[in-house]
Amino acid sequence: MAHTEENSAELIARVRRIAGQVSAIERGLERGASCGEVLHLVAAVRGAVNGLLDEIIVDHLDQHVAQPGLDDADRLQASEELKTVIRRYSK
Repeated sequence: MAHTEENSAELIARVRRIAGQVSAIERGLERGASCGEVLHLVAAVRGAVNGLLDEIIVDHLDQHVAQPGLDDADRLQASEELKTVIRRYSK
């Protein structure tokens, strides 16, 4: 996926922020944080992961489905990849 390589620094920075948020959940659980606080931390991680997923899906659509000049086989393969991800995500 060339498009993920083009903005890999930004994607890696997002992943590292998510890792920091997950670590905050772990620290909260270790110190006995309230359920409400842990729920907020988990919700923040979920939102961050959703944002990352959205960004990669949009890039995938732009580069591998909607890009002019793609042949039908490549376009079909890319759309099938998206279907698989969406089905897995929605479970």
